[in-house]
Amino acid sequence: MLYLMDQLWLLVFLGGFVVSGVQHVWGIEIYTPSEIEAVNGTNVKLKCTFSSTQPVSLQTVTVTWIFQPINSKTSERMFYYQEVAYPPNQGRFKGHAVWSGDIMRKDASISLHEVQPTFNGTYICQVANPPDAHGNTGETVLRVVNKASLSEISLLAAVVGGSCAVILVLLGIFVAVKIYRKKQRNKDIEMHVECSRKDPTVW
Repeated sequence: MLYLMDQLWLLVFLGGFVVSGVQHVWGIEIYTPSEIEAVNGTNVKLKCTFSSTQPVSLQTVTVTWIFQPINSKTSERMFYYQEVAYPPNQGRFKGHAVWSGDIMRKDASISLHEVQPTFNGTYICQVANPPDAHGNTGETVLRVVNKASLSEISLLAAVVGGSCAVILVLLGIFVAVKIYRKKQRNKDIEMHVECSRKDPTVW
């Protein structure tokens, strides 16, 4: 019985190290915006930053970007980084995808130049920094539009700006009318004084 208890305690003791090790491996975290919008033909940055429980170096960190088109279950690796950037040398992203990150600052971002409608889809950022090799992934949905759409904030700014312009115009009209009336009143006063100074017996 004592032997069985000793074995159980040993398993619990070793299990603690195993669980601790699993939690340690899963220490990496990746952060990306959920959705961004870009005008057709312009450049856009796909931001991806990360945190790791392990020291970061150019030799240990690897970055993989995966693209999944809209309404498609297939995906393709479109960018890879390990010490140096490996941009795509064929396909839709050739000549368009460039490295914009800084590993030592925990930045794994890339940029897309002259975006096209075929770039619409989900971009997945994967970062490994052994033994933090099984962290989460960051996903960003890119929408390529023909022209910039007004956001709610932009629309609100336009309304407020228009209202301010109307108020300024009305204020300008009010001031101009007031100045005109004041000049007319001064002119009338001057004419009245001039008439009162005349001697009515002199012809």
